[in-house]
Amino acid sequence: MTTPQSYFEHMYARSSDPWSFDSRWYDARKHALTVASLPRRRYKSAFEPGCSTGRLTARLAERCDHVFAVDAVPAAIASAATHLAVFPHVTLSPARMPADWPDDTFDLIVLSELGYYFDDSDLATLVERTVASLEPGGDLVAVHWRRPVDEHARSGDDVHALLAATPGLARQSRHEEADFLLEVFTRTPPEAFSVAQREGLA
Repeated sequence: MTTPQSYFEHMYARSSDPWSFDSRWYDARKHALTVASLPRRRYKSAFEPGCSTGRLTARLAERCDHVFAVDAVPAAIASAATHLAVFPHVTLSPARMPADWPDDTFDLIVLSELGYYFDDSDLATLVERTVASLEPGGDLVAVHWRRPVDEHARSGDDVHALLAATPGLARQSRHEEADFLLEVFTRTPPEAFSVAQREGLA
């Protein structure tokens, strides 16, 4: 079963920062690693579903001309708005995934701590829409917690296994720790080029 909306609403009712993104070194480091993994120096348009309080969104905003970030909980959007007011090129909106997936295309999509909340059907839809929305040669960054959580419909490893087996996605990099997986995929065709190849070094 996909994790119910009420779970997230309850979390934000208890705290404006229910996962302590503002104070935990674990998340600050993981967000820095996520952005450091981006193969391109700069992106035109990024989509971040499940943006929560916007801490990762702020880091993405420094590398993108425009960021569209959404979350299913209005309280999360309100919290993110306070952190992102200095970035006029960030657009925030309430939206439930995967039902409210946007019609636009992007050269960067970031799935951060999101996929494990969905059952088989919803995750398949999420991945299908992710691939369809990525421009040819665009990048997908996926990062997920690996340890068991009662409210998760699956493990983070399961999410990444599905992404790795999805046609049209070529894995560029993989960073694995006991706590989380971080992978970057490029939308193919055309052929996926490494960072060195993109810079003309290989």
